Amino acid sequence: MTRSPRTERPDPGRQPALRGTALPAGLRGSIAIAVSAVGLLAVAAVTITIGSGNLPFSPGSGGGPNASGAGPVQTVSPSGVVVVPSDAPGVTVPGSLVYAKDGNIWLQTKGAATQLTSAGTDAMPTFSPDGASVYFVRTRPMKGFWGGANYQLDVPSLMRVPVAGGDAVKVLDGLIDPSGPQRWSGFIREPAISPDGKTVAFATDLPDPSRSDVVIKLLSLATGKVTSLGLTEVPPLGHQDPAWRPDGQMLLYVFNNRDGSKGAPVIMSYSLATKKTRAVTGPGYIHPSWSPDGKYIAATRTSAFGTDVVILSAATGAEVAQLSDDGSSWAPAWSPAGNQVAFLHVDGQVVDLRMVQLTGPAGMWTVSPAINLTSAAGLDSISRPDWSVPADQMPPPTAAPATPTPAPTSPPAASPSPS
Repeated sequence: MTRSPRTERPDPGRQPALRGTALPAGLRGSIAIAVSAVGLLAVAAVTITIGSGNLPFSPGSGGGPNASGAGPVQTVSPSGVVVVPSDAPGVTVPGSLVYAKDGNIWLQTKGAATQLTSAGTDAMPTFSPDGASVYFVRTRPMKGFWGGANYQLDVPSLMRVPVAGGDAVKVLDGLIDPSGPQRWSGFIREPAISPDGKTVAFATDLPDPSRSDVVIKLLSLATGKVTSLGLTEVPPLGHQDPAWRPDGQMLLYVFNNRDGSKGAPVIMSYSLATKKTRAVTGPGYIHPSWSPDGKYIAATRTSAFGTDVVILSAATGAEVAQLSDDGSSWAPAWSPAGNQVAFLHVDGQVVDLRMVQLTGPAGMWTVSPAINLTSAAGLDSISRPDWSVPADQMPPPTAAPATPTPAPTSPPAASPSPS
């Protein structure tokens, strides 16, 4: 059956749909949102497809980060300001981190934050492999028409901006404007750039939203062609969170499933060589981020009690380290230097960036107490941070001891069968 495309009618004063639609529901009422479009209350951070299935939204069906009615937010740093604390003596944070605040993209380098874009509708930033550019998603309002009705669209575009500053350029546009009166848009979410810089993995229903849910596809930066990988899905839940292994031969993504009224997301791997998929985890894990050696995965573990950041064995999916235990942390970014992991954390309704240091043998790390990398910044909660470290700031190579094989804390449970 042909599906109609996604459209929206934003409420007055509502934040752009891309910035306020998919959140870890385990982050409690402070920033949780309803997904009543399909009547599914997920404990996992399922993608925007849960609320759409490519069907037009009714007026007011969505909401921004504060749509839960939990009351006014705490005081945060003003728009255009990110406060970077200086209470971490002796801690070196190499390279640069990128994140979003108030719909703008920010870089944090050497303890200082600078604003990279100012459109107010930007989200989901990620570095190019060489660290010279940042890719991100920008939305713009536009009138759409489908099935005899008018709709207000939030049309996404994949953009690229130099880290040194300058104008952002459009890489891919989400507008669908065939001949005739119909006009609508597809989704462009969570871009991840391949290590060779030639391909973008992202969650999308392009090029034809009437025939696709929001699933992981590949975009060639040379030709602009969008290619489906033919990955198994549970319609209309689709996929999210693509992540390239540092050697470019493996792609992780989240297969969104459900267990009754609860979300049951599974981290999957896709081999570029064999075209085969494998369930890395059982249900309840999202936001994978590879270790530089490709042997471990930092991820968000979701439960009815909230979300926490853990490290998994890439081979077995077993948890080998827990980086947070507050039920309010998510979206890890592993430093290319290998010994630090940053992640988002919410206190009340204020989202900031935290970091832990890893010392000791791989897989048997000692995890430091979390360090605040921002303070009362009010970062955008659905935009995962990313990290880039130049070669001259990388630690010198050392002869690594044999990697221990930890005993699984819990075996992966029911998972989708390989495609």
